[in-house]
Amino acid sequence: MAEQDLRFLGELAAQLRVDSVRAAAEAGSGHPTSSMSAADLMAVLLARHLRYDFEDPGNPANDHLIFSKGHASPLLYSLFKAAGVITDDELLSFRKRGSRLEGHPTPRLPWVDVATGSLGQGLPVGVGVAMAGRLERGPYRVWVLCGDSELAEGSIWEAAEQAGDTGLDNLTLIVDVNRLGQRGPTRHGWDTGAYARRFGAFGWHTIEIDGHDPGRIDEALEQARGTRGRPVAILAATRKGAGVRAVEDREGKHGKPLKDPDVAVAELGGRRDLRVTVRRPERWAEPRRFEGGELVVPEYKVGDRVATRSAYGEALAALGAARGDVVALDGEVADSTKAEEFAHAFPERFFELYIAEQQLVATAMGMATRGWVPYAATFAAFLTRAYDFIRMAAVSRSPIRLVGSHAGVSIGEDGPSQMGLEDLAMMRAVYDSTVLYPCDANQAAALTVEMADLAGVSYLRTTRGATPVIHPPGERFPVGGSRVLRRSPSDRATVVAAGITVHEALAAADTLADDGVRVGVLDMYSVKPIDRAVLVEAATTTGNLITVEDHRPEGGLGDAVLDAVCELGPRVVKLAVQGMPGSATPQEQLADARVDRHAIVAAVKGLI
Repeated sequence: MAEQDLRFLGELAAQLRVDSVRAAAEAGSGHPTSSMSAADLMAVLLARHLRYDFEDPGNPANDHLIFSKGHASPLLYSLFKAAGVITDDELLSFRKRGSRLEGHPTPRLPWVDVATGSLGQGLPVGVGVAMAGRLERGPYRVWVLCGDSELAEGSIWEAAEQAGDTGLDNLTLIVDVNRLGQRGPTRHGWDTGAYARRFGAFGWHTIEIDGHDPGRIDEALEQARGTRGRPVAILAATRKGAGVRAVEDREGKHGKPLKDPDVAVAELGGRRDLRVTVRRPERWAEPRRFEGGELVVPEYKVGDRVATRSAYGEALAALGAARGDVVALDGEVADSTKAEEFAHAFPERFFELYIAEQQLVATAMGMATRGWVPYAATFAAFLTRAYDFIRMAAVSRSPIRLVGSHAGVSIGEDGPSQMGLEDLAMMRAVYDSTVLYPCDANQAAALTVEMADLAGVSYLRTTRGATPVIHPPGERFPVGGSRVLRRSPSDRATVVAAGITVHEALAAADTLADDGVRVGVLDMYSVKPIDRAVLVEAATTTGNLITVEDHRPEGGLGDAVLDAVCELGPRVVKLAVQGMPGSATPQEQLADARVDRHAIVAAVKGLI
């Protein structure tokens, strides 16, 4: 590289450090030292290797840059200023109310793919983006900047194995090995070889460099672009707070603005106003997509017994035939979730993530970034492992569809380790989420199709055992709706159920009718958003509501109903799984948990 180019890169890196210091100082908070260590790395990437059209962030040929170390946001925003897409005034709005430049990056900025800052997530999402790139045969690269502290996260190694096993050579990880974490030294300090051996064991090509040498950085990035058949990890030894003696490689300086920013700026050579014309990607006509056709939703006869998980699998395959943008992901349980139906029909659009639920959700997020419509399925209980990713998907406004099978005690003999009993609460708490719980096959098929066009995080809860089909084929079940299954002017109470307990509620209503007691039954298949209007009507006409759910009492259907009617003051009795189940048959489990038809009958009689 010519000497003048090296000088420019050095000046650009200094500008990135200065602007990071200034932004944090103006905000009175932030992570300037974590930004300063990676400034040389990002200066070379921006000026020489990134292919991005900042005027058209939706250009499908654009590279993707993901800051997994999202706390280094001052550096990212300084890059955007150097690229000429934000002003200095906006840079200094960092962390202020109403600013697009939040403490950690979010897609409020059009050049940010996903929200980061919960460490260990950028690489897994980057793997998902790179997998999408392979599917659509894209020319773009995925660049991920990661900190050394977050290499302690298990999600990093789920991602490392997935990328290595599938040979994602369009993915480059740049690790800023600055030795210091939040409270002190990292586990391996500057031993880049320790990290190289780990990534190498997963099939990555590794490059160890001095992260403050622009020439060596350039060579490493060029080598990464030319590597075939393997992802690349560049392990760059750096110094936290590089360039300012008061903070360089010093403990206790993490997450704090510099005490004397004017002195620091002077030490870095003063303010600069360099601009980088980032190279635009070569023209790419269209991402590869798959043809669609007519949507033929599977139909089931009333009275037949079909598991809703089976209906999900068949409907997903039908949706895949109709829409070429639908992809399916599974966590090595496709024979149980029934996602195997899609896998058999469209193997190129099916992705096996194995027992790595964090990577499962992250891949869905990465796929959604590229415009695919991902459905990701596993046992409801195991999605708890990925909850932080689900939470961050909501921050990213990522449209992903999650499906949890084997929910509740009704799975039977497998016992509590396999029972999703907290999933409704977990998913209801997610920002702007949709939570659906079908009771029969026709409803499950219709809701699977309905999810395809939903924004944000949506969740479908399916049942392991076969249940009677009670809804005729061809019916629509809009999000936010419900079904009134029993209602009469003489109703003494209304039973509100969803999924497996709908059938118990209907059986209980028949038993009570034989005793001369009328009750209404609501199929509340949309747990969030919930049909407040029908609940208010039931609360005001019968005055007694009984919710029954195969779920813990906290945060599930019962609480959703209470939230909707609490101001009206009806009596509400919640039947839910209170104790710790063991192994038993499905019907025994429902009885032991006191959420079966007999418990509903007893609850109604206790009310009246």
